[in-house]
This record gives sequence, structure tokens and C-alpha cells, in this order.
Amino acid sequence: MCRQSATVCLVKSPSLAGCSELSLAERLVRLPDPRHRRGVRHPFVAVLLIAASAVVAGARSYAAIGQWARSAPQRTLARLGARLLTSLNVRIAPSRSTIRQIVSTVCPGGLADLTGEVPAGAESVAADGKSARGSRHGQSPAAHLLAAMTSDGRTVTRLRVPDKTNEITCCAALLDPFDLAGIVVTADALHTA
Repeated sequence: MCRQSATVCLVKSPSLAGCSELSLAERLVRLPDPRHRRGVRHPFVAVLLIAASAVVAGARSYAAIGQWARSAPQRTLARLGARLLTSLNVRIAPSRSTIRQIVSTVCPGGLADLTGEVPAGAESVAADGKSARGSRHGQSPAAHLLAAMTSDGRTVTRLRVPDKTNEITCCAALLDPFDLAGIVVTADALHTA
């Protein structure tokens, strides 16, 4: 079961061990590529880095991410590892549909684990949940996310609380992978028994 959604993960979530000094690109290499090998044109990590860069630049939809990718300079696409068309020596950005397909099929639990930080050395860890604004579609409720952060502002991990359950049942699963000896853990009063 994926830690981020109510669906079954097809890939094993990568380990956070040894990731604290790695760059984002080096961390994403550890994430399994969910695509079939046949027909793959764009590097998996490059597509994720392009999507992340577009979001940091202000893109709020797949259309905006695709537009950012199309208008990105060649130097930027080269730094992000975009596909190289060797005959013309030109970097090709992935299309909006390619970005959408890859981002929607990547394991969110593995992605959250790889982008999180180990809380070692932190004085305290705070766990809190919020409903994601704009995530409600039709009759399905808004996504409720539970996250843990250190006192110095580093995100440890996050997970999506499955529908028809609440934060109480997920808080232990959120913090279970980490050694919290000597670290003060704070949470809402609803977690006290």
C-alpha cells in the first residue's frame, strides 16, 4: 500500500539511508521509473526536475508546466538533463502530456521519502495535518495530508491520509520509519489517548 494514496504501490519505496548529503537529482535517481522501457524518449529524472523547476517558478497546472518547459532556455534544459537531439545538438523539453503521465504515475510515497530529511540532531519534530486546498474533485473529498517537520524547518516526511480515516490512525505510520530517541514529538491534542 502506498503511504501517499489509497492505492497499491507497484514499486518498493526507496530508502532514505545515505540521502542527507545528496542533491535532489541524485535522490531522484533512486526512485524507480514506473514507465515501460519501450517508447521512453525523455529521461525520468529530467522530467521530474523540469516539473519541479516549473512549479518553483510559479506554474500551477500541467499546462503551465508544459509552457515553462517549452520556453526554457537550452542552458536550463541542459542543466536539468533534458533529452539531447544529437543531430542538431538541441535539447528537447518533454511535452505537457509526457510530464503529466510521469508525474501522475510516480510513487508519491517514494517521492516524499526521498525529498524528506532524517530528523537526527533535531530538538523536536512537529506532526500536523491539513486538507489540501483545490484537491476536491466531484464527489471525492479533498486530500488530507499529514506532515512532520523539525524545529529548524526541515520537512521529515509526509503522507496522504486515506479516505474514510483520520490523522489519528496515520500518525504512528508517519513517524514509524525514524529513530526519534531523544527528540520531542509534538502533535495536535487529538493524538493523545
